[in-house]
Amino acid sequence: AVMYVYSMGPFIEPITQEFGWSRAQVSSGITIAAFLSAIFCIPIGILVDRIGPRRVGLFGVTAMCGAVALLSTATGDQANWTILWVILAFATLWVQATVWTSAVNSRFVASRGLALAITLSGASLAATIFPFIATVLIAKFGWRGAYLGLSMGWLALILPFMFFCFKGAQDEVLANANDDRKETVLTGLTLQEGLRSGALYKLVMAGGFFAFTAIGTVVHFVPILTDSGAEPLKAASVASLIGIFSLVGRLGTGFLLDRFPGHLVGAIAFIIPIIACALLLTDGASTLNQTLAAIIFGLTLGSEVDVIAYLAAKYFGLKNFGALYGAMVMALSMGTAFGPLGAGALYDHYQSYDQFLMLTAVLMGLSAIALFSLASTPTADARLAKMAEAEAG
Repeated sequence: AVMYVYSMGPFIEPITQEFGWSRAQVSSGITIAAFLSAIFCIPIGILVDRIGPRRVGLFGVTAMCGAVALLSTATGDQANWTILWVILAFATLWVQATVWTSAVNSRFVASRGLALAITLSGASLAATIFPFIATVLIAKFGWRGAYLGLSMGWLALILPFMFFCFKGAQDEVLANANDDRKETVLTGLTLQEGLRSGALYKLVMAGGFFAFTAIGTVVHFVPILTDSGAEPLKAASVASLIGIFSLVGRLGTGFLLDRFPGHLVGAIAFIIPIIACALLLTDGASTLNQTLAAIIFGLTLGSEVDVIAYLAAKYFGLKNFGALYGAMVMALSMGTAFGPLGAGALYDHYQSYDQFLMLTAVLMGLSAIALFSLASTPTADARLAKMAEAEAG
């Protein structure tokens, strides 16, 4: 679902050369897709609550593949580029994190953090392999052939698994129309209660700031390194470390979430990219600094959706998880929309990524503060505890 984001870096240079565009113009595609997707995050979350994640996901996989493949038909006209990304934006609606996290949250309780981490490791895999695969495919088939190869390969791998293996508890409840079981499986806050909760807005703030800076940096990470003197293939190899260590960070964060207060785990994970920014700002040409920065960004990038999804389930429960988590996905999508564009625009203005790296350090700090300030007792958990006490009494 994030293939088009993590593969964008290697496409920036060949597209700018062929069309004569700026990096901000090329990056605008992600902005269009993520912005339009963000607008409909809450309605899609409500839809997942109503019809279940399986139907939404099956349609989304097929639509997303076709939309990415269509990018290969770009003509160099800005209006054409915009239309192609609007189509892709429609496709991203149906493969949002709400679909996957809603299903997994309904299946796991005691090891929910680890379950979410394993599920969302697909994004880590994407960040690991797509920069390298895209670079190789571009070198051999051109950027148009690379888009076709990436999208068709993804469809062949994921659609069979989706069809045979993907079904949340909601899908079974809805299929059986068993209201009693629905009340047991899908407990939590009402939509109105969730919208009045301060935790919702702190999670929205943390997710939005994180996505803006982290995705902006990751999308431009290859150009950041090549501007420092690294060869394109070497830069792509270093960038692939982000994906490798995002998998480590994701699984590690999931393990920690099941054992320690989630808001504290998240705050620590969100603050460490400040170190990576400092390394790139002090000596960005150093191979050691580049490698360490990629590792740190990877560790953090592997934690963001896990932390937000885990805390959303803890604070709001599952009854209206899709709708309330949809607000957080909207913030993540808005950050994804404007992060790469902001990084490209600052580069075009200053001919350097230093200003964006400094902004990244500031916003990461604010995200960590937002998570740290969350109440130690999640609202939904407290309600369940009271219900259990009432039943025992």
